[in-house]
Amino acid sequence: MANLTISLDDDLLRRARVRAAQLGTSVNAVLRDYVRMWAGGHSARARAVSALLTQAAASKGARAGRDWTREDLHDR
Repeated sequence: MANLTISLDDDLLRRARVRAAQLGTSVNAVLRDYVRMWAGGHSARARAVSALLTQAAASKGARAGRDWTREDLHDR
């Protein structure tokens, strides 16, 4: 695996490290995933979203003309 060096403002890197820690990951992993997506690699998540959208478009489900109200959805 190749290494890449980037330059970031000290404050930006500090905030990125805090955010990554909150998400249970690392800045390196976030950047690697982003570059993979940016470069055109398809992650499992992207494939899952694509499959879901394809299935939704092909769905023959219908509301049968019914418009749901907030009260209908939250009837107790």
